Amino acid sequence: MQRFKLVISLVFITVLGFAQNVNISGSVKAKLDQKPVKDALIMIQPSQQVINVKKDGTYSFQTNKGKNSIEVVKIGMQNEILNLNITKDTVINFSLLQESNDLKVVEIVKEKSTNGITRLKPVEGTVIYESKKNEVIVLDDFAANKSTNNARQLFAKVPGLNIWESDFAGLQLDIATRGLGPSRTANFNTRQNGYDMSADALGYPESYYMPASQAVEKIEVVRGAASLQYGPQFGGMLNFKLKEVTDTSLEVVAEQSIGSFGLLNSFVSIGGSKGKWNYYTYYQYREGDGWRDNSGFDSHTAFGKIGYQATKKLKFGFEYSFLNYVAQQPGGLTDDRFENEDLSISLRNRNWFSIDWNLFASTIDYEFSETSKLNIRTFGLLSNRKALGNLDQIGILDNPMAERTLISDEFANIGTEVRYLKEYKIKNKEGALATGYRYYRGLTERKQGLASADSTADFNFLNPDEPEEFDYDFPSENHALFAENLIYITKNLSLTTGFRLENIQTDAIGTWRYNRYDFAGNLLASTKNPDEKRNNRWVPLYGVGASYYLKENSQFYTNFSRNFRSITFSDLRVVNPNFQLDSLITDENGFNMDLGFRGEITSWLNVDISGFLMRYNNRIGQYEYPGSTTLFKTNIGDSRHLGVETFAEVDAIKLFSKEPRATKLALFVNYSYTNAVYVESEILSIKDKKVEYVPNQMIRSGINFKWKKFKATYQFSYLGDQYSDATNSEFNPNALTGVVPSYFVMDLAAEYCYKRFKLSSGINNLNNQRYFTRRAESYPGPGIIPATPRSFYIALAAKF
Repeated sequence: MQRFKLVISLVFITVLGFAQNVNISGSVKAKLDQKPVKDALIMIQPSQQVINVKKDGTYSFQTNKGKNSIEVVKIGMQNEILNLNITKDTVINFSLLQESNDLKVVEIVKEKSTNGITRLKPVEGTVIYESKKNEVIVLDDFAANKSTNNARQLFAKVPGLNIWESDFAGLQLDIATRGLGPSRTANFNTRQNGYDMSADALGYPESYYMPASQAVEKIEVVRGAASLQYGPQFGGMLNFKLKEVTDTSLEVVAEQSIGSFGLLNSFVSIGGSKGKWNYYTYYQYREGDGWRDNSGFDSHTAFGKIGYQATKKLKFGFEYSFLNYVAQQPGGLTDDRFENEDLSISLRNRNWFSIDWNLFASTIDYEFSETSKLNIRTFGLLSNRKALGNLDQIGILDNPMAERTLISDEFANIGTEVRYLKEYKIKNKEGALATGYRYYRGLTERKQGLASADSTADFNFLNPDEPEEFDYDFPSENHALFAENLIYITKNLSLTTGFRLENIQTDAIGTWRYNRYDFAGNLLASTKNPDEKRNNRWVPLYGVGASYYLKENSQFYTNFSRNFRSITFSDLRVVNPNFQLDSLITDENGFNMDLGFRGEITSWLNVDISGFLMRYNNRIGQYEYPGSTTLFKTNIGDSRHLGVETFAEVDAIKLFSKEPRATKLALFVNYSYTNAVYVESEILSIKDKKVEYVPNQMIRSGINFKWKKFKATYQFSYLGDQYSDATNSEFNPNALTGVVPSYFVMDLAAEYCYKRFKLSSGINNLNNQRYFTRRAESYPGPGIIPATPRSFYIALAAKF
């Protein structure tokens, strides 16, 4: 009987105990990337239980009803504590942040973008991006015409970007922001995988090389505040980050594209990793007839990279890029011909352009600790560009018996950048200090003289030892020290300060000829003139920025940075019948300012709204003498650029449904307004005039749609009127100056993946708009360069 009572008591106590217990379950994930956090511990008070989180990040336990304290602990991450009054079974999901001394976790938007646009972290690698206006374009997240590097589609979500469209094949990139000149992206510090890729960073910062879009993972755009860590360019920094293959030992991607006007594009890449080694290489061949007469081209692009992870802390890499293309240039058009004739006509059949590009780079990365990193990049360039043809104004008929003009540039430069980043903590204030040194040495050899009178691509001087116009060497050397410090004054408020000291030397050594001709074009006399110029200067730059976080993924930001731009070799010596050079041209200087808000307003609305002010002093430009048809190039004045740059994107699926969906529909629009005027100038015809090639308004909008393995993108672009010269001339019979009228253009692209295959297709200039984006004073003109009409493409890719 006693035993029976004991059993009954035990059962009663057990049942009562279970009646007082509740089940607690859930998951533990990293807050930023939502990956499971394994090996975390969960401690429960007052029961003093300790629970291990499973490998998949889940957990479960029982505890008593009532007040409980639940703490999640993981080394390297911030603890999270919840004090709850638990009355029933409950599911609790935890999201942990990494320890705050790892500044990279303070991320504006997740690294993985679903709609093709995101932003840089405050600290990435050895560089500080906090408080700087920036965008990151993720190319695989949207459909676009990548076979022709269509910049209008690739950069559609970057507000305020003016794009010159000089050729339908995307052989070169011409973009700029905030009223700067788009020519060959010369106002950006252009990079590939973090190192320079332009012709000559000091004296000729033009980019003739652009990697194949199919091989690009993302494009990073940082505005003028990048001057402190990347160099003093007003436009900022533009970096093409190429793909890596790390999850397999061998991956092969092959793509074949065909399109309008005889376009043929073949692309193949091979990449993978095995043990401590990883590699990636690609080759692209493109050819086409062009949509105008005399506009065919033939292009080869290649890239190879190999990396070696020597230890957990030490990594080496070597890269090589190659480009060769030859393109015929159909020349420009007059306003009358553009408005009233077939745009496919060509008034030049003897003009050619060629590029040979060889770019080398080596990298060393070493992590002293989780908070201390070193990066060393060494890069070199051995390349040339050659422009051949008739430079006379487009209204002058080309004489097929006359010798052509050849301009040849040979580039040889080398540079090294050493960057060190230290994350620190002083009295609970977290911070990061980025310091570095840059050395650069370049040599450009430029010649201009006569070439053969035939119509072939014969890039040889008739007199290579003594060309008829000039023969110059342009050596340059640059030393730069820079430091930038980021400190979090409070949990929400950060301050970034920086300084850069540049020592720049640019020289010009050579000879030029003064040639006199009669009215029939016959040479009467030629005088050889020796010339030598040396220019050495110290340039201090400084900047400050601040950010205030309303929450983890939204912030107010502001910055101020000094900028500087050295005179280029084209500003020192060139012979062109369409313009003259001022021998007293000097460097340009000024500053950039930003004030804005960016981040998620809600889960379905992402915005970046900012205002900017740029001051550009001693701006180099060209204007037309009254009563003359030639242009004069000099420091024409100081300009002020004031405007707004806005971007908004709505996730329509999240707007109407909180449940995760396989279908994604995003609508975006970016709008920019720029008021750029010459506020100071000794030239009366320029003061208070609008800066050339600055549309007051630009609108780009579109729709990104995804459903399972299908994605499609529709884009609309509008640019307002622009002037092509500083005097704001409305019309000139030679078409070198005048208005660039407003226009709008639409594009459509789609992709479908099935197992290992991908089918892509699209229509460029869907509305078949008749428009142009530039007036050229020399190559590829002179005159109006009409943009490509409606065109089609289709591509089939396979991955193995």
